[in-house]
Amino acid sequence: IQLVQSGAEVRTPGTSVKVSCKASGYTFTSYFINWLRQAPGQGFEWMGRIDPEDGKAKYAETFQGRVAFTADTSTNTVYVELTRVTFNDTAVYYCARGGKPYERWGQGTQVTVTS
Repeated sequence: IQLVQSGAEVRTPGTSVKVSCKASGYTFTSYFINWLRQAPGQGFEWMGRIDPEDGKAKYAETFQGRVAFTADTSTNTVYVELTRVTFNDTAVYYCARGGKPYERWGQGTQVTVTS
């Protein structure tokens, strides 16, 4: 079972960033995928989750209107897109399978917002 994320991204404020998480080794539609992030010196922040079976997503209130999760069942990949990024969005972004405790995690994707 693996979750493999896309590589590091650098963005300027006000732009968008999209990170992918490709799942393998299990039935993709059987588990939610969560997105979390960890900013420098901070704990993990849950961003929300998506059900790959029907594409329905639930977002943390902090990110409402600025984040979108999508799932592609043809490639077993989920995506998070964050719009209107700010310096505060600099963090390592993780996908994680299922419910707590998340037993499978992606390796993390560094997103850096810089001018």
